[in-house]
Amino acid sequence: MANSLSARKRARQAERHRMRNAALRSHVRTAIKKVEKNVDAGDKTAAEAAFKSAVPAIDRSVAKGVMRKNTAARYKSRLNRRVNDLN
Repeated sequence: MANSLSARKRARQAERHRMRNAALRSHVRTAIKKVEKNVDAGDKTAAEAAFKSAVPAIDRSVAKGVMRKNTAARYKSRLNRRVNDLN
């Protein structure tokens, strides 16, 4: 456990940041799963709609520092390719 006052404060801040990051990461994962579920079902219109809502969630996680830029680009590229490969 942190002993100094500043170390206690940093521990409190770290916990708040951890909770925020976990929530944002969960939101992104859910958005990605929605796209993949619609792609697996073969529903192109629903997959496109889910992809359009997933992209801002992924971009938001980059802006908040939860995910790196290249990781987000990789997710978006793979999802977009899967959506476009549907009939």
